[in-house]
Amino acid sequence: MATFDNRSLDHKTLEHMRILAVGRVKAGEKPSAVAKSLGIYRTSIYKWLRVEKKQGLQGLKSTTARGPTPKLTPAQKNRVRRWIVGKDPRQYGFDFGLWTRHIVAQMIQDRFAVTLTLPSIGHLLTSLDITPQKPLRRAYERDEKEIAHWKETRYPALRKRAQRRGAAIFFLDEVGVRSDSPLGRSYGLRGKTPAVKTSAQRQQINAISAVNARGAFWFKVYAGMLNAALFILFLEDLLKGRSQPIFLVVDGLPAHKAKSVAKYVQSTKGRLELHFLPPYAPDLNPDEFVWGHLKTDGTSKKPLRKNESIKQRVNDDLANIKNDQKLVRSFFRAEIVSYTIY
Repeated sequence: MATFDNRSLDHKTLEHMRILAVGRVKAGEKPSAVAKSLGIYRTSIYKWLRVEKKQGLQGLKSTTARGPTPKLTPAQKNRVRRWIVGKDPRQYGFDFGLWTRHIVAQMIQDRFAVTLTLPSIGHLLTSLDITPQKPLRRAYERDEKEIAHWKETRYPALRKRAQRRGAAIFFLDEVGVRSDSPLGRSYGLRGKTPAVKTSAQRQQINAISAVNARGAFWFKVYAGMLNAALFILFLEDLLKGRSQPIFLVVDGLPAHKAKSVAKYVQSTKGRLELHFLPPYAPDLNPDEFVWGHLKTDGTSKKPLRKNESIKQRVNDDLANIKNDQKLVRSFFRAEIVSYTIY
């Protein structure tokens, strides 16, 4: 039988061969005979016998290579994680507001005197459960105390009142949609950017919608700016055919706070109430996710066809959302506020 290099075998097979060969020699067979029957070099058996004599059978078992010694200790890795989570590079003197591998590498070099390559930084961040993400915008003008008060006090109280009165809570918001909004990603040959044919005519339309945690959805598509008079018309349409009171949560848009709007709400005699979110807190409004879905799965993935109207496209997309209660309920994400079904 021809001999071969046993290093070509996998670890478990080689481990079994070592233990088998040593056992046969110790049982009385000649090393040369054992080597010939297994197709290995006789010198390998003598080496295994020396190892077994010093370390026993444990020395013949396969071990995992330890690999290079990590440049960062576990404590240092945890410090890197604390630098990033919930922090901004500008807090450490950088001008850039987004975390990059270059910035992390620079901080590690400055604080630990350790140089790591960019691929190593990427592996390090992945091991720390830190992944590249598109950040949410947060205004400096946000009042975090007021936001916490909404989450912990104002909204729970509103929910209880709605339950007592049998009212439905809706969240309302508006958006503008353009036909030339940035397209989503598409696969193509490396170095050759794919081209997507779409209309060169710029179209723009506005939309308003309201969502409820039970999956109810209302919307209107309109042109021009939203003012108090138009907002009142939309509120009248929202109330049509509804027997239960509506508690409508809105942001601080001037049209929402106009005196004529307040007068109209008062005229509904309790059928409609307006409740205002804290300023600069769009993340508290589930209706924001409607617009995110509309833009991500709408014109960004399905560019307008020839002679297609942006108004008709948005109207159709919103109608599809209205018909999908499961999708509407998914906009109420528990990590934002506990918007219990009511």
